[in-house]
Amino acid sequence: MDGVIIHSNPFHKIALQQFCTKYGYDLSEDELAGRIYGRTNKEWITNLFGRPLPPHELAAYAEEKESLFRRLYERDITEVAGLTSFLEKTRGLGIPCAIGTSAPLTNVDFVLAKTGIRHFFSAILHEADVEHGKPNPEIYLKTAASLGKEPGQCVVFEDSISGVKAGLAAGSPVVGVLTTHSAGELSGTKLAINDFQGLEPAELVRKIWPSVKN
Repeated sequence: MDGVIIHSNPFHKIALQQFCTKYGYDLSEDELAGRIYGRTNKEWITNLFGRPLPPHELAAYAEEKESLFRRLYERDITEVAGLTSFLEKTRGLGIPCAIGTSAPLTNVDFVLAKTGIRHFFSAILHEADVEHGKPNPEIYLKTAASLGKEPGQCVVFEDSISGVKAGLAAGSPVVGVLTTHSAGELSGTKLAINDFQGLEPAELVRKIWPSVKN
């Protein structure tokens, strides 16, 4: 969702930096990418504090950070260019789409309400649906299953390094969305796109599975 459906990562970064600074942690961009991006709140918050946290404390920290993000982003929320057109074309071809995200349900509801694109998705999985965050493939294995498909029949769109690793580990071809990282950083992807403008689902299918005729 973040970095694929919406241009939210700059606002997540600001919220994370403010949160971390408040609690005495100054993380570099490399540390943010390696320890936080693409991971569930329970994973990165535990990693940040370096100790197990009781559920009520973990939940409070997570909501503090996410509510800060929503306040920062509310007036600037925008979808990645060309997304709605791409989703309309996939629906016209009978291709089901799903969201598999490390974000909490509150953020998913926030994003889908603001963008008005919930109706394009046959399934939506979020933080509470998985035990292990990316790069563990659990989220994408479960997302494929929710569509009644094998992972190898699904295309994963990802902007994060850990997300690309998760998609590949699940056995899915991955398209890199270059909102957060360069094409070189997202190694292993079938192709990389800056956004969804001009992306034709039928052509994408043929590029990923050349043997598919229709």
